[in-house]
Amino acid sequence: MKTSVASLLFATVATRTSAFAPASRNAFSRNMSANSVPLANGAMSFDRVCREWRCKYEGDKATSESLEAISKLVDEYLPEVKKASSDVTVNRLICGGCLDFKLMTTVPLDDFGPWEESGFAPEAEFLEKLKAIEGVSQVETQTITNMII
Repeated sequence: MKTSVASLLFATVATRTSAFAPASRNAFSRNMSANSVPLANGAMSFDRVCREWRCKYEGDKATSESLEAISKLVDEYLPEVKKASSDVTVNRLICGGCLDFKLMTTVPLDDFGPWEESGFAPEAEFLEKLKAIEGVSQVETQTITNMII
């Protein structure tokens, strides 16, 4: 009988003290889709990746010849850029105050690897032509995670 009382006492203590143990952190939060990658201890995640091509242009945004030339370059390469994924999103951002131009191409996580392996086609050609435009400077790229929330 002493064995069963001791077992019962141990089970009771073990059960009650577990309430004070630190909760295990689940790497999956309610803001995550099934195929997303967790960030910030599960507080954030991403399931899309964006490749940004950016530069500075010169002149007033309304009359800038360099910005006009960039627009023509985007028109030329947009069909090729959209081949990165069947679920691609392309955003163009222009800041008239900072004279920033950005082209952001976002693809699902599953499509990012193959696009990256291709050198983010047609990135090299596009950037080469972008650098050749008079008034364009600070041509850069960046890869950024993306999540629609």
